[in-house]
Amino acid sequence: MNTIYILWLRQIKKYLRSKTRIIGSLGQPLLFLVALGFGFGPIFQKAGQGNYIQFLAPGIIAMSILFTAIFAGIEVIWDRQFGFLKETLVAPVSRLKIMIGRTLGGATVSVFQGTLVFLISLLVGFRPTNLSLLPITFLFMVMIALFFTALGTAIASVMNDMQGFHLIMSFLVMPTFFLSGALFPLTNLPTAISIITKLNPLTYGVAGIRDTLVNSVHLGLFTNALVLGALTVVIMGIGSYFFSKIQV
Repeated sequence: MNTIYILWLRQIKKYLRSKTRIIGSLGQPLLFLVALGFGFGPIFQKAGQGNYIQFLAPGIIAMSILFTAIFAGIEVIWDRQFGFLKETLVAPVSRLKIMIGRTLGGATVSVFQGTLVFLISLLVGFRPTNLSLLPITFLFMVMIALFFTALGTAIASVMNDMQGFHLIMSFLVMPTFFLSGALFPLTNLPTAISIITKLNPLTYGVAGIRDTLVNSVHLGLFTNALVLGALTVVIMGIGSYFFSKIQV
């Protein structure tokens, strides 16, 4: 447990020491909230869908967690190149604990990032309809963070090239985000696109956050929690396996 705690704390300290990283990572969510929220708001309202900020904000919260979590995996490559990972792996502790500690650290940072975006969305005009469901919102944020931090770690564990990691992540992250229902309702879509959205893990996270914040039920709160929770357990197992095979 000490190893898990130390690695968890290290991830958080690295994040908090980088004020530029904190401020910079808020730029994109703020741009989406303001530019899209107010730009497409009148069109969304004329289509009979209501206030677009209310619809958009949960998706942007999920987006900020996704981006922060999945790119936490790059620290595996960074630590490998500068020797810190080798020092960690030769310690008399299991690689599973090391993986868990790093994943929990990255997930904590991601949830903190999502919380900041939630607070910013309140300033932009977003208003949750049921504050009593905020703990469940937080649970969905945690599951999204754990899933994508573990996914990023799994991919980084089989790569040595930082540039290659960025390319793969960019190829993976943008479709995952755009086909999650974060920006538009997942209704009346072509069959092929509808199937892809149902295979997208982030879809269930976005739907869960939106269900709890604005009571906009798409797939059902229990279904969202069950699917995302199961996928999180699976991907953490896969990530642990690949991390256990990592070569330094």
